[in-house]
Amino acid sequence: MGENASFWESLIYAHPTCTTWKQEAEGSIYHLASILFVVGFMGGSGFFGLLYVFSLLGLGFLCSSVWAWLDVCAADIFSWNFVLFTICFVQFIYVTYQVRSVAFDREFQELYSALFQPLGISLTVYRKIVLCCDAEVITLEKEHCYAMQGKTPIDKLSLLVSGRIRVTVDGEFLHYIFPLQFLDSPEWDSLRPTEEGIFQVTLTAETDCRYVAWRRKKLYLLFAKHRFISRLFSILIGSDIAEKLYALNDRVHVGQGFRYDIRLPNFYHVALPETPPVQPSHHSHHLQRGSPRRKPAGVTNCGS
Repeated sequence: MGENASFWESLIYAHPTCTTWKQEAEGSIYHLASILFVVGFMGGSGFFGLLYVFSLLGLGFLCSSVWAWLDVCAADIFSWNFVLFTICFVQFIYVTYQVRSVAFDREFQELYSALFQPLGISLTVYRKIVLCCDAEVITLEKEHCYAMQGKTPIDKLSLLVSGRIRVTVDGEFLHYIFPLQFLDSPEWDSLRPTEEGIFQVTLTAETDCRYVAWRRKKLYLLFAKHRFISRLFSILIGSDIAEKLYALNDRVHVGQGFRYDIRLPNFYHVALPETPPVQPSHHSHHLQRGSPRRKPAGVTNCGS
């Protein structure tokens, strides 16, 4: 205990104390370095936040090195600040390289800004999602079908980038699919990973459309490796299905201006007196599980 006490006493009291303070202030370079440190530590997260932090901290350490070389004339202070400047400079170059390596085409960049960036998804995670779809945007011409009722297998998940898709069942219009909405989220959600099915609705392009498609098996492999991406898609798909349900709800009217809510259990058993029969089950086909898989069919013209 005595040795420990003497050690702490020597550490605290065995050095000279400041009896007189320096009257003149340090030079402008020192204060500039301090300002750069303060502003630099206010950087955010992500790649651009790191670029902000390392650039300002590097400039701050560089100013401190110049101050130590010219004003203080202290080799140790200069050496430490110059080493820290070098580390920040190397980190800045490394982060810049990473940012350049995750650059995307214009459509994928717009998709990231509109859908994934507001959710706080980093560019590195988004790159894994883009690579899973082979970084390809597919074109669907006007009046061509993405899926045909009872024919097209459910083997992928697609997100509309531009254009408008019309959803019908037995020739009856259900709702539209707009950009940043999934084309087949109900079908995807209705099947387990090991199950197969076919579309119960027809999806037709009303305009020239562009969409991104993830193959089912490949996307499930990505989910198995990255649980965060799996939870992300689960949230996006659930929100997309909810939007489609509300779109269907707005179309269901029952005589004299009354409207049934498709979330009510008794909605599916309602008979409509004195009006042409409206089959609510048709409106829910797009939100039900697909039937067994049949002969695959690609994107074809609906009239063929």
